[in-house]
Amino acid sequence: MKPPDSNPADVFDPLRPRLLRIAYRMLGIVAEAEDVVQEAYLRWHQTNRDVVRDAEAVLVRTVTRLCLDVLKSARVRREEYVGTWLPEPIIETVEGDDLTLTLMMALERLSPLERAAFLLHDVFGMDFEQVAKAIDRAPAACRQLASRARDHVQEARPRFPVTEARGHELASAFHAASRSGDTQALQALLAQDAILYADGGGKAKAVLNPIYGREKLVRFFEGVWRIPAVGSAQLVHEGTIDGLPAYVTLDPDGMLQTTAFAIEDGRIVALYVTRNPDKLKGIRRAVVGESS
Repeated sequence: MKPPDSNPADVFDPLRPRLLRIAYRMLGIVAEAEDVVQEAYLRWHQTNRDVVRDAEAVLVRTVTRLCLDVLKSARVRREEYVGTWLPEPIIETVEGDDLTLTLMMALERLSPLERAAFLLHDVFGMDFEQVAKAIDRAPAACRQLASRARDHVQEARPRFPVTEARGHELASAFHAASRSGDTQALQALLAQDAILYADGGGKAKAVLNPIYGREKLVRFFEGVWRIPAVGSAQLVHEGTIDGLPAYVTLDPDGMLQTTAFAIEDGRIVALYVTRNPDKLKGIRRAVVGESS
């Protein structure tokens, strides 16, 4: 006699964290990832689960295809975005997941199918037969998609990475130098070809275009030092954001900012600054204790 149909949440809830990670890595926005996973749950609830042999495979496939649909419209929205678009910063440590913010930015240059094939195979450990079912392509095509994506991502990986402890030391040193006006210290911390990316989304003050080169960055921070509020910003968190050493500051007017660092061979090669308040709601809850 066949057992009665179980509560759909009994199977779904243990898989929810993995599904959320897949959706976030695909989309870069937590709220969109949560919406996708919730839609996947509703579809799972309506599925004839008695005939499902591999619930995880079905749910990953559902989430992946929903993400691909979201990415179609997201491309248009990001083209219209004010200034530089950065993924939503999250404080997260997942063992074995080395997909940093820098690498997520590299994924932005891929097609949605390349991104899906790479993430499912290289990051989440699915074989190409499973990937093929998830994105509705032949296994051979999935191998090609993942290979092209891997080439792009490999270019973004640091050739001479530093230890986690050293990364946090450099982040702390940068915070001190950027607040004290120590030009020489800044120059010593930055690589010659360092880049700053800032995301204000048109809702917070931020440079619209990336700033390239150590000399231009030093001049930029010399201008920032003349803003009274900068020196009085409160450091509220130091740690890791999307796999990179980072810190979070709170301005006197309540504006939150995350600053994350890509580091190679002992120098900062990229700075990622997020000030768009829509992308900082989760950070605010985590480090300030406020809902928004």
